[in-house]
Amino acid sequence: MDYDEALRLLTERLRRLEDLEEIRQLYIEYGRRLDGGDAAGYAALFSRDAKLRLGPVMRGDGRAQIERAVTRLLKSMESADRSVHVIGTPTIDLQGDTASGESVWVAYSQPSAGAPGVMVGRHVDQLVREEGRWRFALRRGLLDIGAPGPQTLGPGAERPT
Repeated sequence: MDYDEALRLLTERLRRLEDLEEIRQLYIEYGRRLDGGDAAGYAALFSRDAKLRLGPVMRGDGRAQIERAVTRLLKSMESADRSVHVIGTPTIDLQGDTASGESVWVAYSQPSAGAPGVMVGRHVDQLVREEGRWRFALRRGLLDIGAPGPQTLGPGAERPT
């Protein structure tokens, strides 16, 4: 292998590692923005034409709808003193400027009165590099343990069965 080939391979490997790390940080930032009540920052984690499908809790197509959906969710959860999302190490399948991934999450909320709520689930994602940054193109949420309380379902939503 000559010098140019070795440099090309090393550059590809470095780019892959940087992409994987940026996607891991995107997963972490998702929980931080949600827990911090930053609806605009949350929506900015998604591509322009992204689709968000978190069961009956949040749905939106495009950043504007996603921002409105998270704003509604945050308002419905105002009775909670705080919430924390713990994001598990994601699995990521990187394919150039697109990727798929899955992560485990735990959401803990402490209402002003009553018992804390705990939910555990997974996010199944399609990601895309857009304007030089990795963003969620499709994020689906699956609830494995627990159930959202009435305050997190939003107006007109039905409790999952």
